Amino acid sequence: MNVTMFRTELRLYFRDIAAVVFGILLAPAILAILGSVPAFREANPALGGRSTLSVYVPTMLTMAVAMVALSMLPAQLATYRERGILRRLAATPARPRDLLTAQAFAHLTVLGIGVLLVLGVGWLAYGVDLPGNPLAFMLGLLLVAACLFGFGLLLASVGSAKLTQGLGSLTFFPLMFFAGLWVPLDVMPKTLQRIGEFTPLGAGVKVMQDAAAGHWPQALHIVVLCAYAAVAWAAAARFFRWS
Repeated sequence: MNVTMFRTELRLYFRDIAAVVFGILLAPAILAILGSVPAFREANPALGGRSTLSVYVPTMLTMAVAMVALSMLPAQLATYRERGILRRLAATPARPRDLLTAQAFAHLTVLGIGVLLVLGVGWLAYGVDLPGNPLAFMLGLLLVAACLFGFGLLLASVGSAKLTQGLGSLTFFPLMFFAGLWVPLDVMPKTLQRIGEFTPLGAGVKVMQDAAAGHWPQALHIVVLCAYAAVAWAAAARFFRWS
């Protein structure tokens, strides 16, 4: 990885206030709002004795990944293409793929900050337990990120930055429904729960929930995420344009 390019991309990211708000601060802010409601902090029999807030933490983490992967990353790359930056890189020692690598690591760094904030706010302010299986949690988070980054690169290949951002939002909200953003997965009708398990964010939340509870993720959810990741990355490699 080109370290200089990585530092430059990270610096540019933090100069964009909207990117910082949506990529880092939105998920912990929503968690803080939910945590301010006493009912969300109380044990809920419908959720197996867990509080609604603790159930929402994996959802907030998955949302943070989705915001970066489906909105920030593709819009940034589409903008670079529109401005001819990718094309000009082809004539320099810094190849276009060096920029992609730097972008990926910059966005992973941003995700790491967002994840730490969500976990920190949940634990320090509202007593939400930290992940019971940290290794499974970290690996699951990376798998979710790999899956959604593939979709982000695929979205980046469709055209202008505005179109890319619009498609990202159009993709984000239905997927977040099946991830349990508006209604916790555990209280959804069984049919919707089953459908959600076969969506990238639904499977991602299940992986994060299992790790948070101290377990290893179920094989089904791992297979679903790997399958989506393979298809998304293959399609992105096929259709992504440098200019």
